[in-house]
Amino acid sequence: MKLSPASPVVVIGARGQMGARFVRAFQNAGYPVSEVNQPLDPESLSQAVHGASLVLLCVPIKAMREVVGAVAPFLSATTILADICSVKVQPLHEMLAATTTPVVGTHPLFGPSTLDAELRIAVTQGRGHEATDNISDCFRNLGFAPFTTTADEHDRAMAYIQGLNFVTTVAYLCASPLETGIERFFTPSFGRRVEAATKMITEDASLFTTMFEANPHSLEAVRMFRSYLNVAAGGDLELLSQKALWWWRTKHDAGGPAS
Repeated sequence: MKLSPASPVVVIGARGQMGARFVRAFQNAGYPVSEVNQPLDPESLSQAVHGASLVLLCVPIKAMREVVGAVAPFLSATTILADICSVKVQPLHEMLAATTTPVVGTHPLFGPSTLDAELRIAVTQGRGHEATDNISDCFRNLGFAPFTTTADEHDRAMAYIQGLNFVTTVAYLCASPLETGIERFFTPSFGRRVEAATKMITEDASLFTTMFEANPHSLEAVRMFRSYLNVAAGGDLELLSQKALWWWRTKHDAGGPAS
């Protein structure tokens, strides 16, 4: 079923920050949107989901199994079921196991209030090529920039970009001296690092911990990082610095586009 601006959409978890953002995006693009929130009453859920072209689950990964189980009985054969979790292997498995309908996994690579960046969304196929294409086209209509990937490729990348970033940040700050007065020695660059970590640790630590635990590649990423720490402990920082230059490779040096 083609997702046009006339297609009915249901957002479950519409009161959440990301759910609310998608509700606004759909509404601004002219899509009729039904908003559903906890508790999921079967009667109201049935009324909302009946005839929907897309049911978008904007719920935490810990709630996925329960929510999918509640929604599945009311999905029509053509309704696309999709999620926006920050990991993809586990949510896709849960959606596919509970349904026979089209399934797509997505992950918005931006936050609820991000404005000054390209709003990219990773789109992973679950069940049905057409559904994946329809979701990508729909997100483009909303002003986002979707790209397709696999669930495994996505989770390997996020184990590094989200999981390892969190782990190394908290470990680094734990390793810092705890004596009072250390603030006197702050350099501007260290101050920026602490500032960048503030929300991650003071507000979102439980979220990052949940994503780390749900990602099948998290421990692999940590073991890889530990191997490079061992190189540093051996004093070979020049080797690490040379390897790290990969991030600043040019098209000519890499034989392909920089990313």
